[in-house]
Amino acid sequence: MRPTGPPTDEIPLWRSPDEVDRGTGQAVVDLAMRAGVAMLATGAAAADVTATVLMLTRAYGLTSVHVDVTYTSVTVSYHRGPEADPITVMRVVRFRVQDYTRLERLRGLIIALSQNPIHVDDARVRFDAVLTAPHPYRRWVVTIAGATLAAGAAGLLGGGWLIVLLSFLTAALVTRLNGWLGKIGVASFFAQSLGAAIPTLVATLVVVAQSAGLTFLGDVSPSLVVASGIVLLLAGLSIVGAGEDALEGYYVTAGARTFEVIVLSLGIAVGISVVLAAGQRLGYPIAISSRTLLDDNLLVQVVCATVISVAFAVMSYATGRAVAVAGAAGALGWIILAIGERVDLGAVTSSALAALVIGFAARLLARRARISALAVTTAAIVPLLPGRRAYEGISLIVTQPEGLGFSSGLPILAEAFGLGLGLAAGVSLGTYFAGLVVARRLGLRMAQAAGSRLPSDPSLSAAVNAPILSDTGELPKVEPGPRPTR
Repeated sequence: MRPTGPPTDEIPLWRSPDEVDRGTGQAVVDLAMRAGVAMLATGAAAADVTATVLMLTRAYGLTSVHVDVTYTSVTVSYHRGPEADPITVMRVVRFRVQDYTRLERLRGLIIALSQNPIHVDDARVRFDAVLTAPHPYRRWVVTIAGATLAAGAAGLLGGGWLIVLLSFLTAALVTRLNGWLGKIGVASFFAQSLGAAIPTLVATLVVVAQSAGLTFLGDVSPSLVVASGIVLLLAGLSIVGAGEDALEGYYVTAGARTFEVIVLSLGIAVGISVVLAAGQRLGYPIAISSRTLLDDNLLVQVVCATVISVAFAVMSYATGRAVAVAGAAGALGWIILAIGERVDLGAVTSSALAALVIGFAARLLARRARISALAVTTAAIVPLLPGRRAYEGISLIVTQPEGLGFSSGLPILAEAFGLGLGLAAGVSLGTYFAGLVVARRLGLRMAQAAGSRLPSDPSLSAAVNAPILSDTGELPKVEPGPRPTR
């Protein structure tokens, strides 16, 4: 027996300098750092950020570059050889928002620069122009979108016109309050708690009004106001991003995203529990509605799911095409969920299957429509979030006697948590499988163009399956400029 190769996978070796002077290297590393921090701050996954930075540095002639991404920082290190000092830069990401329009523009600019590098100073000016560009929607539009999302969730759960109206007004107040709390620097945990307390307080006031004999309220279920508010607050959490980072092997970032989701979910539970406990002591408990869907009318359910997905896409500053595709994906996901529940697949399995189809279809459609697949998948799974389940579990723990409350409420909360994990896993797997299909198609096209068989080089698969190549926005026009100094 004779050895045929090294006993491990291919390990990259530094062989010779890139012949890039120190000044150019520093400028390129700074430019790549700007790109990585901006993408991580606007909602991109860790794998996408890493691919972006490496693509940009290689375009300018830097090959020995290492990128380390965590949930709160980005580090870029350029190894210049054994006789030269390395260039290492680390920056902290102090805030994170979902801004998919800015993310698409950044991706388009980066791909254009990788195809035709211009002078670093000119590229920096274009990056600054993208980062400082105004949002595509005014603040009042985003507020109405958040209110519409909650109203759609209330309608999806079976609320009448009065509950839908109350959910709309309450969500508008919550959206404005969260925006104001973020500006003054209040921690996200406390912002979530206050945001969850408001719809619970409104539901308690409805119970008080019903007890006072106001006949126009009838037999409306105020618990649906709380459930719709939970859906609004859960919609902003990075469930999809955590699943994608875990599948791509970025476990530190995935763990940080997951822990953030848990902490913010606990904030929601605290806000609801405080108001529910106060209402219980005052003699105004909120009864839990037994209705989960809108009178088994699948058409109305699909319309509500579409409205929810479109509203969240607008809240995340997605482009017009992304908003339309997100609405269609949300409707598709709800149809699959309804079919799965009708054939007794179970809530978790049906939700995971719907999310898988959404992730797979969104990845393929995103390439043709030149939009962000992350924007589509994140918005499309919002109607599937377990808002009512989460509220039901919290309510049982707070309102029931101590022994019975935990025994009956914790299993429901565990089911809600399982639904969330199923959604994250389904979307991530669907996106991954679609990436394999895209990589195969690109490989076949390259082989046909070269007039030869599909090469077996593993670098080809890695190149065509890179996240930055699959979620591209429309490429901006970049004027040709001088090549970087070598």
